[in-house]
Amino acid sequence: MRTVIRCAFWLLSLFLVSNIQAVTPQKGQLKLGAERMDVVTRLLKDKQVGLVVNQTSILEKQQKHLLDALLEEGVSVKKVFAPEHGFRGTADAGAEIKDSRDVKTGVPIISLYGKNKKPTAEQLTGLDVIVFDIQDVGARFYTYISTMHYVMEACAENGVEFIVLDRPNPNDFVDGPVREEKLKSFVGVDPLPILHGLTIGELAWMINKEGWLDSTPDTCKLHIVKMENWSHGDPYWLPVKPSPNLPNDQAIRLYPSLCFFEGTNISVGRGTYYPFQMLGAPDPKYGDFTFTPTSLPGFDTKPLHMDKECYGIDLREYPFPGGLTLKFFLDFYNLAGKDQAFFFSRPQWFDLLAGTKELRFQIIRGLSEDEIRASWQPALNEYKKLRNKYLLYPDYH
Repeated sequence: MRTVIRCAFWLLSLFLVSNIQAVTPQKGQLKLGAERMDVVTRLLKDKQVGLVVNQTSILEKQQKHLLDALLEEGVSVKKVFAPEHGFRGTADAGAEIKDSRDVKTGVPIISLYGKNKKPTAEQLTGLDVIVFDIQDVGARFYTYISTMHYVMEACAENGVEFIVLDRPNPNDFVDGPVREEKLKSFVGVDPLPILHGLTIGELAWMINKEGWLDSTPDTCKLHIVKMENWSHGDPYWLPVKPSPNLPNDQAIRLYPSLCFFEGTNISVGRGTYYPFQMLGAPDPKYGDFTFTPTSLPGFDTKPLHMDKECYGIDLREYPFPGGLTLKFFLDFYNLAGKDQAFFFSRPQWFDLLAGTKELRFQIIRGLSEDEIRASWQPALNEYKKLRNKYLLYPDYH
C-alpha cells in the first residue's frame, strides 16, 4: 500500500513540475527600440527628422543602419548629427570631426564634436524632431551621453521633439564617486557616478525631469521607444564596437576601471589591437608583459609612448566579471613608487574623469580600496534612490 502511495505521490509531483515548466513564461528575444519600426515610423510620420547616430545605430536582426532603414520606410530624414569619433566611428578620441555628407544617401552630416558640441538654432531650423540612437557603455565619462544631454538642451530651447530609441547597458552597475558640481565637463556633464546603471532612455528621462538642462528652465518634449524583453542585469554583447578603442566585450568590461589611467603616464594599450586590455609604460618595473604602441589607423594614430616598448600586464584573458575596481590603478601607483609624478602632467584630467579631486588625494595618502569605497557610499545611496524613480525595466540585480 505504501509503495502505491509513494508512486502516486511521485506521479503527482512529476505532473505538477511538468505543468509549471509548461506555463512558465519564457523571455522572448531582445528587441531594440530601433527595431520597433512600427512605433518609430508612427512617431515620425509627416515630420522633418534629424538623427543623432553613428556606427552603432544598427538594427541587429537586419544588419541595417537606422538611417537606411528610415529612408526605406519613407521617413523624411534631413540631417545627421555625429558625435565624437564621427558618423562611421573611425576618428581618434578627441579628434575634431568636420561637417560632411553621407556618401551613400547624400544626407548632410553635422558634427557635434567640432566647432560646437550642441546643435545651434540654425542647425535645427526646419526640423520637427531629433532621434537619438547610439549605443552607450554605461560610464559617465563616455561622451555619447554628454552629446545626448546637449542635444536635449537644444531641443528644449527650440521646441523640437526628442526621441530616444533605447538600447541595453552592457556595464549595468551602479558604482564610483558621484561627479561634483565644480568638476562638470564634457566627460561629466551630469551628476552621475562613474557607472550610472541606466539605459540611455532612462538617463534621458532623468536628465529631463531632474532639471539638469542648464541653459533652459524648460524640459524637452521627450519620447522613449523602449526595448522589449530586456531587464536590468541581463548580459549584452555588442555587435559593433562602440568606439575605435573598445573593440570587444573584454575592453568594454574593463573600460570603466582602466579609463583612470588616461590621466597618468601609463598606457592602456592604445596603438595596439587590444586597447583597454593591457597596461604598461617604458619601465620594466611595471611587469614582464611587453607591447609597443604604434600609429594604428582605426584605433589610435598618436598613442601614448608611441614606438616605445612598454612593460606591464596583459588583461586580455583576465576573468573580470564587470563593474568597477581600483585594484589595477592602486597596484600601478604602488609600483611607480607612490610618486605624484605618476599622474603625469594632467592631474586635472584625472580629476575630471573621476568627477572629484578627492580620489587622487586619497590615493596619494595611501588609502585602501575599501576605505576609498566607503567614502563614496553616502552619495551613491542618494543616487540609487534617484535612479529607482526612472527605471523603465525590471531590475534583478
